[in-house]
Amino acid sequence: MGKIKWGILLSLYLYNVLPFGSLAGQAQHRHHREGHPAAAIVSGRVSSTEGGAVQAVDFATVYLKGGHSGGTTDEQGRYRLKTRPGDYTLVVSAIGYETFEKPLSLKRGERLNLDITLTPQAQTLDEVTVVATGVNRVKRSAYNAVAVDTREMQNSTKNLSDALAKAPGMKLRESGGVGSDMQLMLDGFSGKHVKVFIDGVPQEGVGSSFGLNNIPISFADRIEIYKGVVPVGFGTDAIGGVINIVTNKQRRNWFLDAAYSYGSFNTHKSYLNFGQSFKSGLTYEINLFQNYSDNNYWVDADHVEQWNADGSSIITDEVFRVRRFNDTYHNEAVVAKVGVTDKPWADRLMLGFTYSQMYKEIQTGVRQHTVFGEKHRRGHSLMPSLEYRKRDLLTRGLDLTLTANYNRNVTHNIDTASYRYNWLGERRLNTNGRGEQSEQYARAYNDNWNATATLNYRIGRAHTLTFNHVWNAFHRTNSSLLTGAEIKDEFAKETRKNISGLSYRLMPSDRWNLSAFGKYYHQYVSGPVATDDKGTDYVLVERTVQQFGYGAAGTYFVLPGLQAKLSYERACRLPTIEEMFGDEDLESGQVDLRPEKSHNVNLNLSYARTIGPHSFYIEGSLIYRNTRDYIQRNIQDLSGGKENATYTNYGKVVTKGYNLSARYGLARLLSLGGNFSQMDVRDMEPYQIGSTGNSTPNLTYKARMANVPYLFADSDINLYWHDLGRKGNLLTLTYDNQYLHSFCYNSEVIGTNSSDYMIPDQFSHNLSISYSLHNGRYNLAFECRNFTDEKLYDNFSLQKAGRAFYGKIRVHFGD
Repeated sequence: MGKIKWGILLSLYLYNVLPFGSLAGQAQHRHHREGHPAAAIVSGRVSSTEGGAVQAVDFATVYLKGGHSGGTTDEQGRYRLKTRPGDYTLVVSAIGYETFEKPLSLKRGERLNLDITLTPQAQTLDEVTVVATGVNRVKRSAYNAVAVDTREMQNSTKNLSDALAKAPGMKLRESGGVGSDMQLMLDGFSGKHVKVFIDGVPQEGVGSSFGLNNIPISFADRIEIYKGVVPVGFGTDAIGGVINIVTNKQRRNWFLDAAYSYGSFNTHKSYLNFGQSFKSGLTYEINLFQNYSDNNYWVDADHVEQWNADGSSIITDEVFRVRRFNDTYHNEAVVAKVGVTDKPWADRLMLGFTYSQMYKEIQTGVRQHTVFGEKHRRGHSLMPSLEYRKRDLLTRGLDLTLTANYNRNVTHNIDTASYRYNWLGERRLNTNGRGEQSEQYARAYNDNWNATATLNYRIGRAHTLTFNHVWNAFHRTNSSLLTGAEIKDEFAKETRKNISGLSYRLMPSDRWNLSAFGKYYHQYVSGPVATDDKGTDYVLVERTVQQFGYGAAGTYFVLPGLQAKLSYERACRLPTIEEMFGDEDLESGQVDLRPEKSHNVNLNLSYARTIGPHSFYIEGSLIYRNTRDYIQRNIQDLSGGKENATYTNYGKVVTKGYNLSARYGLARLLSLGGNFSQMDVRDMEPYQIGSTGNSTPNLTYKARMANVPYLFADSDINLYWHDLGRKGNLLTLTYDNQYLHSFCYNSEVIGTNSSDYMIPDQFSHNLSISYSLHNGRYNLAFECRNFTDEKLYDNFSLQKAGRAFYGKIRVHFGD
């Protein structure tokens, strides 16, 4: 009640003392003025040619000097001002750009369309390759955020997760090759701690076939990464951060982008994106992509089980060099959108439809010594969606964004083999019956509903209020098809959550701004819980949780190129579907998991400078997280030498760390840089969880958390030859590397001195060369990944691919 009381008092305070008058009075005054028949309208789009390509400048300040009309551009860089006839000066300003001014003489009823191109400060675009392009709004944000511009990678065979691995504090973790399970680790947090969005829409329940490691790089225009404290506009319960995939929403007359690549392990990837915008405002766009790979790369297998002639088995210490043989993966997806843009009643109204399907053979369990020869999974997903955006709804300064989608995902898990396999591809009859892990032919129906609403109200030039609400509902039913007839489980698994957030942003000048916010979390969960150790009897358990969160973030430009950011949040993360209900196969859920609660602090300093043809950028961040009821993924041993993954609340975990990032550019000839991260994630619970009266000391107290990399780095160098062969051609040569320091995948108290529990030091290297002709119309690329054939490992010692080669062709037509 105390928090609610203070929230009401703050609202009343803002209502009465904001310098532009009361909100109600402002709304009435604006409505009267804008409805005047003599009003003139000035509208258009603010952009820049930063990095050699046209891009929108969002959140730029636009106002008429000599009048009372003003505001900021939206995410497409658009603005719209309405005022009385007269003489004015249009002023446009944004951090990192020269201020634009243009005298205007507006007549009665005039509608003037004026597009504006801003020039970056202290640099000539013909001579300087701008460092960190496409990140202007993120830089001006008070939140600790960076962005990855994907345009320079679109000729490569990278997917979105590969691109993310280049960001400071980001580590990509995969369990194998194409289509394998993937986690992104961000500043010491991984998996479900980091939430993924596409154009601000949460991607919960979309299915594995639409995971970040399956989506091609050309799908995104840029990738925004919010670390730790997250803006209210995302309406999420993330603790580790948010990844927002931003697609190209610019209005284009027509375009076509197509690519195909082929490489090692019989890997095929293709992508097709085309669309059109008509003068009437009708717009359509279609994305299609697919991935296929045999994933038959070589691995080192130890503890290999072999069978004697009499049927007895023996496990040797010999290490075998073997090929993976039950790991084929393919997925296909189509994303179609149709709608209208730039209408009086809608800036953007789009109806969408997404279909995806996948087939995945499962080679190993959660550890590599467990091997399967026939186990596999398949599934498909259908998702209709709606997007609506309207700027200046009912009154100037009020913007509305609505999104909604429904996802129907059906997954089959098939484990009915009558044989057991080893890493040599040998097999023997399974004397314990069918099933390599556990006999099943199961179907899971997953229904996921999601809706978001965001209201932004700009009050004059300095004040913005944002309200966001996210509603999500999930329902899963399971069936067994082992007998030929479908037998449904008695209990369904359900969850519903609502997250509301309200923030206030103060931006009195381009030099500093401040945001403060509060959040409310509500979750309902219903699911079966076993009443016996064998897991044969279940009862339905229901529970409801409620939490509050709050925080603040600010930024200040100490010097024109020196920016400081500080943010704090009392955060809450609700358990996810996977953590509560598992995947009905290799991962077991825990219905009664408690939400994680965390104090998060981020401090960031960055400095950018351009001197003639030289550009410099350096950034450093300090991170602190104090988390209660940390949700940890563990490995549970089962009978018959099998394992599965489980989730549990784990007391108190403290994360302390830092990131360093630097980049240098020389005109249009050279770009080089790198990132270094060190994260100390430690168990700070002094007593064993569940011990009576806190009487049993925790043996891992102050030890590093298991299976969490704590020191890693990457670097790259890019060389450019412009107009090679003819004007408009570009040859690019890129070298990059990744370093990972050794760490324990079990508790370091147990495994520090044993190689059996250690992931070794790893240092991998990649080379790529691409040639672009006719200003990017035709493109050829060749890549060699891990060219030193380093042995790479990840989650629980699962080995990844060695040296691999890939080639790609790409064509691009239209706008």
